[in-house]
Amino acid sequence: MSHAIKVATYNIRKAVGLDQRRDPARILSVLNEIDADIVTLQEVDRRFGARVSALPLAMLEAETPYVPVPLNFRPAAIGWHGNAILLRKGIEVRRAEPIDMPTLEPRGAVMAELSVNGHPLRVIGVHLDLSGLWRRKQIRALLAAIDANPLHMPTVMMGDFNQWSDSGALSELAFHHHRLVRTPKSFHTSRPVARLDRIIVSHDVKVSAADCHISPLSKQASDHLPLWADLRFG
Repeated sequence: MSHAIKVATYNIRKAVGLDQRRDPARILSVLNEIDADIVTLQEVDRRFGARVSALPLAMLEAETPYVPVPLNFRPAAIGWHGNAILLRKGIEVRRAEPIDMPTLEPRGAVMAELSVNGHPLRVIGVHLDLSGLWRRKQIRALLAAIDANPLHMPTVMMGDFNQWSDSGALSELAFHHHRLVRTPKSFHTSRPVARLDRIIVSHDVKVSAADCHISPLSKQASDHLPLWADLRFG
């Protein structure tokens, strides 16, 4: 029997909103509004120094139903190169690791193999380069990381791909068993003109609905709107 879940992805810009205030509580409120089971975040850690999380772990666990997948290699971070995966409490992590990608900028990707009520699911969170040439190399690295795993499982890739069109670097998906979920433009929050944020699924994942999450809070909390999708797999 297949299993239904809701996933979301959100570039939180280190919790700095359009009013230029850093407000982690506002981001957590947006996450609670979305009410997804699995969330990938980008720009969740500060870039310099100790890479402190913009969402304090104690606040995250006290004010939301989420726990971060253990990817943090620094004591005060919850992600890796700003990428984090949040899970609703009760979802089991079987394996988690960063994905080694060629980079020009400090970008990255993280991967977790999960058990959702006994159903296996692979989730990859990404934040890709501004350069189209490097984005293409990075997407190839993501697909190679999937292919290198001997265990096939339904897969969801989500994040800020920094890709305006469905062609270019995203055309690499034409040679693989993954497809783009049709989602609205999510950047810039004040006037969405670009589909920088994407949700990509393997062909064995069914999508019943997908959209941006628009609310008074999400229109102020970051320069990206969050995306969500209802999925069925297994």
